[in-house]
Parts: sequence; structure tokens; C-alpha cells
Amino acid sequence: MSGTPVASVLVIGESLIDIVERRGVAPEEHVGGSPANVALGLGRLGRAVRLRTALGRDERGRRIKDHLEAGGVVVDGDSFSLERTSTARAVIGGDGSAQYDFDLSWRLENGIETAGVQFVHVGSVACFLEPGATSILTFLEKARGNVQVSFDPNIRSEILTTHAGAARRVAEICALSDVVKLSDEDAAWLYPGRPAEEVLTRILESGPRLAVMTKGADGAVLSSEHGTTRVAAPTVRIRDTVGAGDTYMACLIDQMLDDPSTDPESLQTLGNRAAVAAAITVSRAGADLPTRQEVDRGVLAAR
Repeated sequence: MSGTPVASVLVIGESLIDIVERRGVAPEEHVGGSPANVALGLGRLGRAVRLRTALGRDERGRRIKDHLEAGGVVVDGDSFSLERTSTARAVIGGDGSAQYDFDLSWRLENGIETAGVQFVHVGSVACFLEPGATSILTFLEKARGNVQVSFDPNIRSEILTTHAGAARRVAEICALSDVVKLSDEDAAWLYPGRPAEEVLTRILESGPRLAVMTKGADGAVLSSEHGTTRVAAPTVRIRDTVGAGDTYMACLIDQMLDDPSTDPESLQTLGNRAAVAAAITVSRAGADLPTRQEVDRGVLAAR
């Protein structure tokens, strides 16, 4: 793997084709998968990013690779390990929310090169679906302390075997992470009945220095050892919510690379910028994540 391109951010996880269905409209296909979206978001923000994923050597796999590379993402050559590329059928409701049905395979073959990497992001289905999920955990255990790690569980209950098993895996990866982001829906499934502050405190106590809960139109809550900050979501006309959380995650990583501070003022800045980025994504169809220039303009307009 000596020819592996150097990247400051390594994203590990699934790539797939989202088959999007809306009432009265012919189905559309978009490149998706939470980790792939995060990688794309970082690429569009101008970061040197590499994605280790699992693709089939088929038309959909080639389409994913071409789409990501057009956005500045280097797709690891060892990623073509499947018989066919995974898919997720997303049925979009009248409020823009998405319900998913998955046809997924996930495995990691060969080693993972980390030379030059400053930040590793993992998350979503890839952290729970075997055999690749155990490979991710083993990798993180070895990488701990050498790179910053972020994690977004992005719970998809349809593919999880048991609640207890999923909660245990989330706890294991949180303990190996520096930054954890989850949605209020993730939290409600993992920790039913627990308020946001309690969930975030629980995560922080396991090891991360930043824990974030996104709450859609209700904004986000960011917590660190310095306290908790609430950030409002910009008002925007929603096309759909596909890729919103991934946009938020990419923006968090981007900013943490520049300034890892987690004091209240830094968290406010961090949350505001990530919220603006996510608002741009939800105003467009599919996971069409913004460029740095678009986010910069959005932040200025929001002042």
C-alpha cells in the first residue's frame, strides 16, 4: 500500500446508492452512505480526504467512485471488495424525512494505511454490520492516541440485531473517540427517555472531549468539559433531510482540524457554522453537500 495517497482525514465506512422515492415522482438514484457523504463533505470543503469503503466492481460502484473523486475524495484502491454495490431505498415523507430499506454488505480487506492522517472518522452501518464492524473496532484500538477520532452512530435500527449489542458497540467506539455526534433520534433509540444533557454527559464521561446532539429544526446541543452550548438551526425551506447530519459531521471535523478548542465561544462558532452547512444541504435534493465558499457565504448572511 505504499502508493496510497496521503490525506489529512481518513473516513472508514459504507458507500451505497440511495434510491429515493417521492410520491408522484419517478425514483431517483443518488450516491449515499453516511461515511461516503462525510468524505464528500470534507472534499468539498477543500480537505485532503481518503475514503476506505466497500464497493462492487459494477456500474454503481464506478458511479460512486467517480462522484466522490469529482468532489475531491480519494477512494482507497482496496475498497472494491464486494460482489455488488450496496443500496438503500429512501422513501421521502411529506415533511421531508426519510425512511430507509437496506441491501448492504460490509467488509474490510487488507490493512489500512494511516501515514500522514490527522483525523479518522467512522460511523453508521459500518460500525455494526459484520464482518467489517469488528475490523473497525480493532483498527481504532490500535490507532488510539496517534490520530483524532470522530464517530457518528447514525443508527439504522433496521439492520441491527439487538438493542443491547448496538448500545455496547456504541459505548466501545465512544471510548475510543475524541468527537462524537449523534442525532436526537439516535439518542432516543439508544437511551430512551434520557434528556439531551444527560446523554451527552454520559458520552463525555466515556472519554471524548466533544459530544454533539443534532435536533433538526430545533438546532443542536454541544457539550465539552467546559459546559454545554445550544445552537439554533437556521430557518430554511426543506427539500429533504438526506445528508444533513453528514454535512454537520463534515463541518465539525473541518473546524476541529483548524481549532480543537472546546470552550463555550468556540462551541458556539463551531455549532453555528455546522448548522449553516446542514441548512444548505436540506434545501437541496439528496446528499448535495456544500462547498467551503457556499458555507462561508451562508455564515456571513446569517450574521
